[in-house]
Amino acid sequence: MFYSLYELLNNYDIPGARLMSYISFRSGVALVLSLFIAIVFGRRIINRLQLMQVGEIVRDLGLEGQMSKKGTPTMGGIIIIISIVIPCLLVGNLTNVYMLLMIFSTIWLGCLGFADDYLKLARHNKDGLKGKFKIVGQVGLGLVVGITMYLSPGIVMRENVEVVNRESKEVVISHKTTNEKATQTTIPFVKNNNFDYASCTKWMGKHAQTGGWILFILVTIFVITAVSNGANLTDGLDGLCTGTSAVIGVALAIMCYLGGNVIYSSYLNIMYIPNSAELVVFAAAFIGATIGFLWYNSFPAQVFMGDTGSLTLGGIIAVFAILIRKELLIPLLCAIFFVEDLSVMIQVAYFKYTKKRLGEGKRIFKMTPLHHHFQKPGNAGIEAIIQRPIQPIPESKIVMRFTLIAIFLAAITFVTLKIR
Repeated sequence: MFYSLYELLNNYDIPGARLMSYISFRSGVALVLSLFIAIVFGRRIINRLQLMQVGEIVRDLGLEGQMSKKGTPTMGGIIIIISIVIPCLLVGNLTNVYMLLMIFSTIWLGCLGFADDYLKLARHNKDGLKGKFKIVGQVGLGLVVGITMYLSPGIVMRENVEVVNRESKEVVISHKTTNEKATQTTIPFVKNNNFDYASCTKWMGKHAQTGGWILFILVTIFVITAVSNGANLTDGLDGLCTGTSAVIGVALAIMCYLGGNVIYSSYLNIMYIPNSAELVVFAAAFIGATIGFLWYNSFPAQVFMGDTGSLTLGGIIAVFAILIRKELLIPLLCAIFFVEDLSVMIQVAYFKYTKKRLGEGKRIFKMTPLHHHFQKPGNAGIEAIIQRPIQPIPESKIVMRFTLIAIFLAAITFVTLKIR
């Protein structure tokens, strides 16, 4: 809204009006505004949820301090969504296709998570929205994002190329002079850090580029589904999903700013994505919202985000990474989400295998997702095999260690861009 107002008043030479033309200024405003909304209005939303008796349903799984969480207000993801959307509507460029896609994705997944939380509360159990309906919602978003990127003329890129000066033999990094619609993305450890999905469909001949876009859309669907579910599984301890998401958000914001600036893109030898710098405004709102929510969600939590928040956070991270062509860096940047996902799959597969083979199901971990393995007392699981029972780790320490790991992973992700 304010950005549109700036465009209207730009011809009248009003002092200070040009500030709205700077990404850095609008990002700062979005960060402060989202933080303010999350902290100030978040308290009112929590009070409202308490009055409505929207409390967390907790099953006794033998975890220390678990039952004390019973009745804590849930569906706090509403705070995150409001704190992201309002600043973006106020200071974002609503004619930018990247910004519109991110706002749409936030509301889409927020509604999906809200439906899940609502059904859990209505039924007074943990059985919310059926898994197949969640998958349909995530796949639907993947299709919308992928097809929009394919059809929209505003979503283009310029490939980075190395030019050797014949006289000095110096290698100069530049970008192609024209925007192009391409299926290229960023991948570490290779020259120029670029990978083209169409290279996997060369066998299709003249339709290779179309095949590349189909493959890209399939990858988009997979990434959105995997990351949003990973964030959902990570949301099991006070501040765990919120803290790691904030760290990932900072990393993505930096990548977006560098990739959306032709000078920095040339210096780092990465692809330049025109008009994508507007996403820094969204990322700033995302960071402010997660930090503001952490004010109430840190141990001991006064509110839980529920699926309304966790599915939204994971989906935002996935869509953001896809739009700035960094989706293939997600396994490293979001390794915590990936490991949480993997721990559940390994546990279920091993339990079914041993039950079929031995007649009795066995477990590798004491409990999954992985963060509960460190929290649960006893020596069940793989520790029982090696006879080394591990004492339960306090919840706040688990969260802090996972957050530190997330910071380390973010740093390593940046380093990989320079290893070729």
